[in-house]
Amino acid sequence: MSGPAGDTASPGEGLPEPGPLVPGDAGAHPPPRPRSSAAMVVVATLGVGVVLWAAQGLILPILLAMFFALVGNPIIRGLRRLWVPRFLAALLVLLGGLSFTGLLATQLMEPASEWMRQVPREMRELAPRLRELSKPVQDANEVAVNIAMAAGGEDGKRPEVVRTEVNDPYKSLTATPKMVASVLAVVLLTLFFMVYGDDLVRNALALLPGRQQKKVTVEILNSIEREISRYVLTISVINVVVGLVFAAVLYLLDVPLGEALLWGTMAALLNFAPYVGPLIGMLVMLLMGFVAFDELWRSLLPAGIYLAIHTLEGQIITPIILGQRMRLSPLVLILALMLMGWLWGIIGLLLAVPLLVCVKLVLERIEGMDGWARLLE
Repeated sequence: MSGPAGDTASPGEGLPEPGPLVPGDAGAHPPPRPRSSAAMVVVATLGVGVVLWAAQGLILPILLAMFFALVGNPIIRGLRRLWVPRFLAALLVLLGGLSFTGLLATQLMEPASEWMRQVPREMRELAPRLRELSKPVQDANEVAVNIAMAAGGEDGKRPEVVRTEVNDPYKSLTATPKMVASVLAVVLLTLFFMVYGDDLVRNALALLPGRQQKKVTVEILNSIEREISRYVLTISVINVVVGLVFAAVLYLLDVPLGEALLWGTMAALLNFAPYVGPLIGMLVMLLMGFVAFDELWRSLLPAGIYLAIHTLEGQIITPIILGQRMRLSPLVLILALMLMGWLWGIIGLLLAVPLLVCVKLVLERIEGMDGWARLLE
């Protein structure tokens, strides 16, 4: 494909040559590229982590909007097949999601408030039973304190902990506008990603120099967008079904409908964070069982049912629907949940699995990086 020495390739045609050739030496090769040291890689990784933590107020709304847009994209594609304009389809999907969220929040507001009022009273009644169960631990703690005081001499005193708390009366006033602004930003960004996401990708592809590079990049992006959208939508549907089934079972156990929907919604949201979410759900269900029921077996029943539903979903239903392609290493998954939870809290736990799946799909399609993708499996 090379021409005479005096010819030059026209812009945008073919890939650039690997390096300039020295006149008179046609077999010369460019010098090898210098490799970054391990210390520089570690410093760069730490720098990225610090930026992700410090700029979470800017990054999290964007990532949440992309997450919601990925959930809605398969529905928008279905509406586009019915000749619905993209803007109208995106608006319908967004308004439908907001309406469902508002309706669910309205239904859950009363039982959540009632539960918050009921918990302190029930915990006071539950305290004697808990103290009776923890009495051996308290006795052992008293023995350890006495031994420590004896080792310190006759003047040994029990250590005291002084806690100081600064109450800022303006903290809630300043936090509420920020929260409202963040919610509005997520809603608007979700709409814009649904409507103008394709145009943004198309304009970014125009910056690539070669036609072959554009073609390969388009194939990769389309494949990743399609599979990630399908994965996120499938997981969302599965979690909603898990929440509805759990709420129905609680309702059959004579739990009021509003309260059953509250715990079903909690189960659906916690299921987005594998391992960590169900563990939190188990603890909450144990507390709910001891507060709501008097008999021991009925107190343990909600947590047992929750564990059974989660085991059935996580070990049988989800692997059958998604197959082996989307499976991730439990160790890598736990590390990702710890890292994202430490960086971004609850939202980080929600986004950890979709981001990890996205990284795995990208690595599978980059030449020479498939080994790293297998490392995540």
